[in-house]
Amino acid sequence: MSTDFVLPQLGEGLLEAELVQWLVAEGDAVELNQNIAEVETAKAVIELPSPFAGTVSTLHHAAGDTVEVGEVLISFDVAGAPAPATEPVAATAEPEEEKATPNLVGYGAAPRKGARPARRARAARSGDARAAADTAVLEAAPHDAIVEPPPERVRERPRSTPPVRKLAKDLGVDLALVPASGENGLITRDDVQMYADRVGAVPAAAAAAAPARRTDDDARVRRIPIRGVRKFTAAAMVKSAFTAPHVTTFHTVDVTETMRLVASLKADRSLADHRIGVMAVAAKAVCLALGRNPSLNARWDAEADEIVEYHYVNLGIAAATDRGLIVPVIDDADAMALPELADRISELALTARSGKTPPAAMTGGTFSITNFGVFGVEAGTPILNPGEAGILGLGSVARRPWEHDGQIALRDVMTLSLSFDHRLVDGAEGSRFLVDVASILAEPGRAMLMR
Repeated sequence: MSTDFVLPQLGEGLLEAELVQWLVAEGDAVELNQNIAEVETAKAVIELPSPFAGTVSTLHHAAGDTVEVGEVLISFDVAGAPAPATEPVAATAEPEEEKATPNLVGYGAAPRKGARPARRARAARSGDARAAADTAVLEAAPHDAIVEPPPERVRERPRSTPPVRKLAKDLGVDLALVPASGENGLITRDDVQMYADRVGAVPAAAAAAAPARRTDDDARVRRIPIRGVRKFTAAAMVKSAFTAPHVTTFHTVDVTETMRLVASLKADRSLADHRIGVMAVAAKAVCLALGRNPSLNARWDAEADEIVEYHYVNLGIAAATDRGLIVPVIDDADAMALPELADRISELALTARSGKTPPAAMTGGTFSITNFGVFGVEAGTPILNPGEAGILGLGSVARRPWEHDGQIALRDVMTLSLSFDHRLVDGAEGSRFLVDVASILAEPGRAMLMR
């Protein structure tokens, strides 16, 4: 029997995905949980496993198509699958209980029709693997590190099928303006054609034949579609910038002792499996300083009219990737020793480079770090991740003349840039946090005095 597989919800707030490529073809036999396609959400590229064992009968979309959650993606011929109902259901009949669909590994059970999707628990992230790659991908992140999704969509995408969307595009019709006559608000071909006839829409072909009014549609201009991670990041940046009152403060610190510590740890054979760098030391310093300054590890809950302070640190580390900026999160970073924290940063680097960071790994952060110093930039004004009270930017480490022990000497110097939500954090609190981080980087041994 033929069985359809619809695109599941791949993360909270993710209502669509772009089909990157098929990993199977029509006629292929597939096994349960065999990867069948790669799709790109607003957060990451994800491989979809098959929820059925059978034969691929129909691929309903081509690479590059945008597919909505709940839209049929692929059909299978599955032995023993129930045949689709052919008898109409009377309007007065009681609705039957929906049959369970096979579980899609990694994403939980499919949501029931009409039910509000339940929030999934974050997937556990292993800390056993040891990454040998350089962590530059995590350190090479622009200062405006934002990936948290807007909690609501301003405008829902009209429900329609790919052929109908193509017809609307050819006729120059905006689907958002077309009244829907189909079941559950589905826009049909007739709806589009009737709207086009009524308003006198100009077909795309006719518009193309008209004299060009623009001069930038030639080879001198490159047009890049705004989609995926970049579209998601842009929306989150705008939301954050115009919701939370940002304040940024700076502090330049002598990090010579931190650089010496890093060099000595790298030379220690017992720590050869751990890549402990400046980012890891800074992350540990942030965790310690947040314990002393809880207002920086909090969020503003406008609906409840409350400030929520966290007694744990889920630390976001900004990562620049080929597909855009993401901020994977290290859960309970404050409970980790320095080598373990360094290992997690290395693991995030490998996953981010491959584009396989799961959506669940980029939610739940309470504070973030971004490093624009690898670009040679001394300081910046980081933009907050929505829902977080602070973000720390790490500037470049430069060898400069500096006052030390009453004399001028060449020292390793770094500028720290802290942006915070002024609703949650006063200037004095922000300054104390920044000084705490700086004191650890200036004299790492001071960490022994903090709790």
